[in-house]
Amino acid sequence: MSSTETRRTALDATHRALGATMTDFAGWDMPLRYASERDEHVAVRTRAGLFDLSHMGEITVTGPQAAALLDFALVGNIGGVKPGRARYTMICREDGGILDDLIVYRLADAEYMVVANASNAQTVLDALTERAAGFDAEVRDDRDAYALLAVQGPESPGILKSLTDADLDGLKYYAGLPGTVAGVPALIARTGYTGEDGFELFVKPEHAVALWQALTEAGEGVGLVPCGLSCRDTLRLEAGMPLYGHELTTSLTPFDAGLGRVVKFEKEGDFVGRAALAGAAERAASEPPRVLVGLVAEGRRVPRAGYQVVAGGEAVGEVTSGAPSPTLGKPIAMAYVDAAYGAPGTAGVGVDIRGSHEPYEVVALPFYKRQK
Repeated sequence: MSSTETRRTALDATHRALGATMTDFAGWDMPLRYASERDEHVAVRTRAGLFDLSHMGEITVTGPQAAALLDFALVGNIGGVKPGRARYTMICREDGGILDDLIVYRLADAEYMVVANASNAQTVLDALTERAAGFDAEVRDDRDAYALLAVQGPESPGILKSLTDADLDGLKYYAGLPGTVAGVPALIARTGYTGEDGFELFVKPEHAVALWQALTEAGEGVGLVPCGLSCRDTLRLEAGMPLYGHELTTSLTPFDAGLGRVVKFEKEGDFVGRAALAGAAERAASEPPRVLVGLVAEGRRVPRAGYQVVAGGEAVGEVTSGAPSPTLGKPIAMAYVDAAYGAPGTAGVGVDIRGSHEPYEVVALPFYKRQK
């Protein structure tokens, strides 16, 4: 396949039959929305939504030294993850810059699945392969081995329970277990990117259509709707979850992003970026870098990535993500701002929207937190 050819998921025909608006995303043709992105967003917050996330990059790491390799290659303590559990972590460059944020599932003692963002999957694969030198471990590109479906929202446990006898009640957040869903073998993970309870289902591509149809039928009575990437973005923004290329880049370390907690200096041995990250941690403690904050509009104009945050006529930060919030009923944004303007309620902060300084309230993240 040529590098310029757009990739399609196993559910491509299903999306088109549903009338989805398709868009290119990281080289994949993906559903942006099916009808109203606002309605899809509200469905996930109040009922349930069904997503095709097959563009995500699955990389399997196996072998006697799989844990040691991942501890060296990533910033987290991956060897400390118990089988059946998952960990949010990052892969950094030697200079501490973030290459990607990842979820790593420990499937067995010597088997892990690393899930990378679609736009960075090849970069992560290349880095892991290079860093595997000298370890008794194999790094395998499994992007074509999986389709990934997600059902998210308060009704999602009930929908999934009607299709599986797996112990969903015992499945903790950031855990995964093998099971059968609607007759299809799946890795059932309790993870997500919406701020709601929900599940991600890793299956073989040839089983994706049958599983999508079964989930659709199981969710009909409780208001499940198919959801595209557009509402996924507004959902994760409300939940204060970072998006690579916006809140996370190679020019930022995890400490710059306010996510220094993912870096585990206490683990044994060296890891890529350790020295640079130790320096970044010291700097962050003594002179806080720009901090990631939430901004809520007082007016109706929507801020976009790259817009300047201003105070007293001076630029004091930059918007990384912005959108209308269906839940709050106002435009919201995440932005990196000078530490002096980072406290919730800081007065006099605005966003420069095409020359007009629109007033914004600084708030703590996340904008939205579900009721447990």
